Amino acid sequence: MPHAADPRIDAYLAKAAPFARPILAHLRALVHRAVPDAAETIKWGMPFFTVENTPLCNFAAFKAHTAFGFWRRDITEEFEKLHANGTAMGAAGRIASLADLPADKVIVTFLKQAAERTRAGLPPRPKRKIAPRRPLRVPADLVAALKKNKTAAATWAKFSYSHRKDYVEWITEAKRPATRATRLATTLAWLAEGKTRNWKYERC
Repeated sequence: MPHAADPRIDAYLAKAAPFARPILAHLRALVHRAVPDAAETIKWGMPFFTVENTPLCNFAAFKAHTAFGFWRRDITEEFEKLHANGTAMGAAGRIASLADLPADKVIVTFLKQAAERTRAGLPPRPKRKIAPRRPLRVPADLVAALKKNKTAAATWAKFSYSHRKDYVEWITEAKRPATRATRLATTLAWLAEGKTRNWKYERC
């Protein structure tokens, strides 16, 4: 069932620059054509349209251009790849006239997709592929030292990847052999006491 027009959006359009009014009115009509049950509201001082109380899209008027955007990041990214026309707020870029807008059927299609995904409860941002963690390369001198110190080796075995990495980086970043030897000895001593590399800064 279509929602009633929000008088605040009527007022927003009335105050917009003359060039912006037909653009915003056209976008407003397209939203309701694509998603008849989209509700109108004002958020952050801009006209918004929502589906099931979740933001769907919005538009705004500025001194020399207007902007239109989707709330969902996945829809925005898909839209921008095909139809963005410059650097400006909103998925469609800088809109100074109706001619700057993509075809009506394009906007309607993306609006319908955004509404469908919102109703389905799909996450608004695509899941990022997490690169597999690189195996930690433990230097040979540390490996040899751990084999000779069972207590330190036991702590090392229990430590997380990040705690081990802290020690490995500290040792391998030493520029002089003497410095490296000192850090290696300190590492063994601290491990034998169950301490992490940054134990001095950890709260008790």
